[in-house]
Amino acid sequence: MKLFSQKIDNLTNEEFVEVYIKGPHLMNNALLNKGAAFTASERIELGLDGLIRDKVLTIDDQVTRSYDMFLRKSDDLEKYIFLQSVLNRNETLFYNLLKAHLKEMLPIVYTPTVGQACMLMSHILRKFRGIYITEENIDRIDQIFQNVESPEIFLIVVTDGERILGLGDLGSDGMGIPVGKVNLYVSAGGLNPSGCLPITLDVGTNCERLLNDPLYLGVHKHRLRGQEYEEFIEKFVLGVKRNFPNALLQWEDFGKQNAFMLLERYQKRILSFNDDIQGTGAVVLAALYSAMKIKHSHFKDEKFVVVGVGQAGSGVCFNIYNALKEEGLTDDEIRQRIFAIDVNGLLIDTQTNLEPQMMQFAQKRSDLINWKVADKNNINLKEVVENAKATVLIGATAQPNLFSDEIIQMVAQNTERPVFFALSNPTSQSECTPESVYNNTKGKGLIATGSPFEPIVGEYGTSYSSQSNNMYIFPGIGLGALVAKAPYITYKMFLAASKRLSELVTDEELSLGKLLPEMEDIRAISAQIAIAVAKEARDSKLGRIDSDENLTKSIKNAQWDGIYRQYRFAKP
Repeated sequence: MKLFSQKIDNLTNEEFVEVYIKGPHLMNNALLNKGAAFTASERIELGLDGLIRDKVLTIDDQVTRSYDMFLRKSDDLEKYIFLQSVLNRNETLFYNLLKAHLKEMLPIVYTPTVGQACMLMSHILRKFRGIYITEENIDRIDQIFQNVESPEIFLIVVTDGERILGLGDLGSDGMGIPVGKVNLYVSAGGLNPSGCLPITLDVGTNCERLLNDPLYLGVHKHRLRGQEYEEFIEKFVLGVKRNFPNALLQWEDFGKQNAFMLLERYQKRILSFNDDIQGTGAVVLAALYSAMKIKHSHFKDEKFVVVGVGQAGSGVCFNIYNALKEEGLTDDEIRQRIFAIDVNGLLIDTQTNLEPQMMQFAQKRSDLINWKVADKNNINLKEVVENAKATVLIGATAQPNLFSDEIIQMVAQNTERPVFFALSNPTSQSECTPESVYNNTKGKGLIATGSPFEPIVGEYGTSYSSQSNNMYIFPGIGLGALVAKAPYITYKMFLAASKRLSELVTDEELSLGKLLPEMEDIRAISAQIAIAVAKEARDSKLGRIDSDENLTKSIKNAQWDGIYRQYRFAKP
């Protein structure tokens, strides 16, 4: 049963919420609860009189009180548990608190603390959030979805828990990731939390630690695989389409093979995308557009070396490919500019162990005849940088200090302003540090990292690194696609998002070597990304037909303001 509806008073034109529950039931619903902010008249009408202490608080009062309690917590995990308790009690308060202290709380509600929380989720869980779909209940998926109490679901973030951050298979304990991603969609993108649903597909786990833990709350079986897994996913997707036909589905933290399979199979059957692949690639591409402006160069003039061809690295390669294609290059010409390296060295077309997503970026053996290498079947990073004359070096490997001083210096010899992207999190896993780039390029290197680093001040002046955070892209992609009513998301929409993000970097920031804008007003950035996506959807005849002005207005109107609205009771 739906518990509330958004309404507009026909006489006064006032927005209000029509609620179909009263008393403790109302206060126990996190979407509807206002706590001490219920007005005196609401308390009487809604059966709350005498259940709340006398003083009526504003949302600002509640944020102040909650932040004071937040500061009393002794460590980051305790802060995470506290913020989850606020979320489970009063979602409007939680998002106002998060918005007011986003920079401070972002590392708590998402990386890195959410990873620590997921490792312990069955032990620290206070209240279940979202939906858990298992092999046992998949055939009841319609009934499960009909039990959702929100009036409309327009965003689903789903995981099967196999590749949680850099932690691996955490089974249903990985639910912390969809919950955290929804937090970011609301706080950064402005989506209304009442329309957002985190889901975990609990298909078992191959983590023996969890299988041997009597407190683990998930399915105590090894993972579903093969045909059975694919049939399970098909039932899930069809269930989403039946019950939430207008929803955007974001695939999150699936294992590599399943992630690419699901993206390819469903990207045109349902409005969906994979942030680990497409979101990462789009943010990196935006930073590369900025780098080209600083270098006064074009993509076709650069040689890109990408190390690590998993989800993130493949997404980066795909996006660079699209940028080069837009500059008019053929596939053969593009191949001569993108050099992808994985565990067995440079990808080469004669290798027998190439995964499907790798094939497009494998070098032709015939093009490497004149390369000077020790082992033609395992060409290492140093040999690729030296022979390809690399000017841009990108790492997504979780191998700390992979980009050695020698490697950095070699890249710097090939270009006046070398570019280094060390994308792995946390800082301890970064392929290189901004300091090593600064020292080995005499301050000329341009750098983006997965984790935040402080500016470097030294004999070559001040050097800034930009954090390549997916939060720049995915909330705006989701918002734009939803407002545009696109049936699916295209690579051109991600391309438009990357270009717009780069355009938001000011000339002053470019002069300082910054590749991405400051994240202080991430909602405004997300709105601009959404507008670019909606325009591209319209221009490619996939989105609603409307003027730029109206699309802009619709997107800004779609961003939830986080205020308490008046409640009026009605019988369901």
